[in-house]
Amino acid sequence: MCGTLPCSCKLLVFLLYQVVPVKVHREGHYVAAVFEHQAILSPNPAALTNRHSALELMNRNLDVYEEQAIAAAKQLIVFPEDGIHGFNFTRTSIFPYLEFVPDPLLLKWNPCREPHLFNDTEVLQRLSCIALRSKMFLVANLGAKQPCKHSNPHCPPDGRYQFNTDVVFSNNGSLVARYRKQNLYFEYAFNIPSEVDYTLFDTPFAGKFGIFTCFDILFYEPAVSLVKKYNVKQVVYPTAWMNQLPLLSAVEIQQAFAVAFNINVLAANIHHPTLGMTGSGIYTPSESFTHYDMESDAGKLIVAEIPVSTPEHQSHPETNARSVENMGHMNFANLPTDYQVCNKEDPKDCCRTAGERDELPLIFYREMMYDNFTLLPLLGIEGNIHVCANTLCCHLSYQRLHLYNELYVLGAFDGLHTVHGTYYVQACVLVKCGSLNYTTCGQEVTDATTVMDFQLWGNFSTTFIFPLLLMSGVAPDVADQLGWRKNYYYMNKRAMSSGLLTAGLYGRWYEKD
Repeated sequence: MCGTLPCSCKLLVFLLYQVVPVKVHREGHYVAAVFEHQAILSPNPAALTNRHSALELMNRNLDVYEEQAIAAAKQLIVFPEDGIHGFNFTRTSIFPYLEFVPDPLLLKWNPCREPHLFNDTEVLQRLSCIALRSKMFLVANLGAKQPCKHSNPHCPPDGRYQFNTDVVFSNNGSLVARYRKQNLYFEYAFNIPSEVDYTLFDTPFAGKFGIFTCFDILFYEPAVSLVKKYNVKQVVYPTAWMNQLPLLSAVEIQQAFAVAFNINVLAANIHHPTLGMTGSGIYTPSESFTHYDMESDAGKLIVAEIPVSTPEHQSHPETNARSVENMGHMNFANLPTDYQVCNKEDPKDCCRTAGERDELPLIFYREMMYDNFTLLPLLGIEGNIHVCANTLCCHLSYQRLHLYNELYVLGAFDGLHTVHGTYYVQACVLVKCGSLNYTTCGQEVTDATTVMDFQLWGNFSTTFIFPLLLMSGVAPDVADQLGWRKNYYYMNKRAMSSGLLTAGLYGRWYEKD
């Protein structure tokens, strides 16, 4: 779970889906599916219930899973976090929903063919049978329990661990992988594993896959380690992500991870628009097949063919066709360095001295994503501007096609994020404000008209930079060029097809968490 809110109302499920048309897959490609599921939830997750009632609810969600697996009928399908049992449980109330999940590295087991090997594995059995009947790899998320002895100093008082757990079944129904979520998001019903799970599984169609869950995507362990240490090129990613515009919508961060590490990401989010939860997709470093819908109550099946291997990273500075210095009006030169700062809400309250020959740009502060960003408005149809926060300086060179009645700002943040998680961020962002009022800068915006050519760059202290590019309608896009040049990380974009919501370089300085 990532950013969910309490919910006590029973939500209906609409078993509608749409499929991206896919022909027989080409050599060097595979066909994958992700399903954004509107889970049937317990009307009162904090209330105590029994195993029979818990299985009744979970089987209603599994009925949907089975329908979608049959509809997909491809090589792999990913279902979302919390999609079977729901969320907002207490440690006690979730117990009837928990399964016993053995470690597949220690035991080979096919739950569909050997259903009586362990108790409390009805959900595993059904998932296994769905994978077997549809002849496809299947990834799902559930709650798991593991007994422990009180002699173990880490054993909880109730004598068991409870884990937020992803499971993977092969196309013959065998349990081939188990991942226990490392970075919990206010999930008080679950424990954090004593050691990080680095979970991999092999497939005959795309080789090695890695897996992690929701909030994990913002942290080094295990997400970055899977890519850096284990050379993973394919990631499956169950999530229950609450969108946080302008910088952390689900499709935005999912694509940013794929682009930053030059990998494929198969992301399945849960669908509950009333909780701000939507946004799933199949991502390569160069394109995406996504779903974002805050209006409909329908689930969504996405099917796409993607290449097994990804090309040489487009951001490698040695392979760029044009260097930063020779991009016409987009360059580091002739940028003013003596900006004045104004803390007034109304820019008119910020007065210049009568003797000033040229009015200097206006810098102001606003909260964005619960962080205090330093902001500078874009004035005019084109310009070269920069703004700094602590050691980070962010630069922007831009040229708009037309001047619309829309306000944009360049923003910088360099500090420890402390709300809904603690982690260090360095960010250079170009965002559209909610209106022409400066107080709306940093608010959630979903539509825009302005298109512009731009280059955004900053002197980041971390090498882990996630490029964000979000267009009108919360549609992700990819930069034309990005990479390092002379200690600056930069992003270029030209010829936008729709209005710009957000362009950003979201740096994670993991060592300072």
